[in-house]
Amino acid sequence: MNELDEFVSQFASAVWGLPLVILLIGGGFYLLILSNFLPFRYLGHSLDLLRGKYNNPNDPGEINHFQSLSTALSSTVGMGNIAGVAVAIALGGPGAIFWLWVSAVVGMATKFFTNTLAVMYRGKDTQGNIQGGVMYFIEEGLGKKWKFLAVFFSVAGLIGALPVFNVNQLTQAINFILLEPNNIPTGFGTNLIIGIILVILTSIVILGGLQRISKTVSRLVPAMVALYFISVIIILIVNYDVVPYYFSTIFTDAFAAENYKGEPMLGGVLGGLIILGVRRGAFSNEAGIGTATMAHGASKTSEPVREGLVAMLGPAIDTLVVCTLTALCILVTGIWQTSDVNGVSLTAAAFEDSIPYVGDYLLLLCIAAFSISSLFSFSYYGTKCLSYLAGAENKHYYNYFYIVSILLGATTSLSMMINLIDGFFALMAIPTMISTLILAPRVMKAARIYFKKYKD
Repeated sequence: MNELDEFVSQFASAVWGLPLVILLIGGGFYLLILSNFLPFRYLGHSLDLLRGKYNNPNDPGEINHFQSLSTALSSTVGMGNIAGVAVAIALGGPGAIFWLWVSAVVGMATKFFTNTLAVMYRGKDTQGNIQGGVMYFIEEGLGKKWKFLAVFFSVAGLIGALPVFNVNQLTQAINFILLEPNNIPTGFGTNLIIGIILVILTSIVILGGLQRISKTVSRLVPAMVALYFISVIIILIVNYDVVPYYFSTIFTDAFAAENYKGEPMLGGVLGGLIILGVRRGAFSNEAGIGTATMAHGASKTSEPVREGLVAMLGPAIDTLVVCTLTALCILVTGIWQTSDVNGVSLTAAAFEDSIPYVGDYLLLLCIAAFSISSLFSFSYYGTKCLSYLAGAENKHYYNYFYIVSILLGATTSLSMMINLIDGFFALMAIPTMISTLILAPRVMKAARIYFKKYKD
């Protein structure tokens, strides 16, 4: 098992090298400049779209703008925001958060382009149903000769969409917060029981298809973000005297890299810190990875640009708001300097430190909602990938594979799970970013037409 753990770690490090960072961040900056900072100039219009101001029930697609964003957010506003941020701070210190922010700002432009393309170039599955996603906009937008990239994305997506990290961290949270403090022995047996309970809950929702998934998460996502937001605000009020200091430390440590404990990369510790922040940002907000295109591609709209505008709100909500709240909560309590726990346990320790008796239970409630909602959305992504590869009539087989993987995530180590998903996320980013950069001028042409009409 140790050898397998080491192999997966080396695989993740290899694919998350300099070429991928240039592709994600450099490509994102190119899209930001190409769009003339469009995502930030039309935030108000994006919010109007999200509220349903321009909804048309006769438009093609399965779900409305709000449901598509909720489905996409339920997979990104999850353990990446709680455990992923804790992992980043434990390894990189406050400076890692700055590079997380950079990835989010750049990611807003990337999301606009990828999800506009997801609607612009929708294809049909083998049952004749309209589908959206990276694999379809590669084939429909670039042509059959690029199909190998679409297949590459779909194969990587079969593993990248597995819920093993979320399940692993939810299991750890239940053990750390609920079972161990009450003197209940934890181990393989209890982890397996937790896994079986999650299998039952997940099966009820995911076997009902996209409509049931989107309706469930559109209720769950706003509630869980609100509860988490209120909890962290309480922690920041309790520690208000050190909030300005740690907020400024995020900026100073971003270039000093004094708290980075990982391997030097790109020639030094700063390079290692940048890659750490970008990796955690990609895991958190998914910009450039391409999974969210499968949710946004199912949106009811005849205007591709509208879905791009809605989708770009994802990194703002997910990383600039939720991840920042988690980071400040860990930093201001000082737990990151005094505790040897990692992942979700570090965040739990911060909650317990500032809100005694109930803090960690509040976090457990948020974690349960975050993780379980993520389980629903990722199953949909995996079935879309299998549908593209093996035909829509066979997509349901993925759910059985997916359900078994929940048990795997509950009973294996954190490092293996996070490196496995990181590695396949990186592989998914390659076809997503290459095809998006090639098709970007077509998105800008559509955007100019749309905004001329919108202004008129």
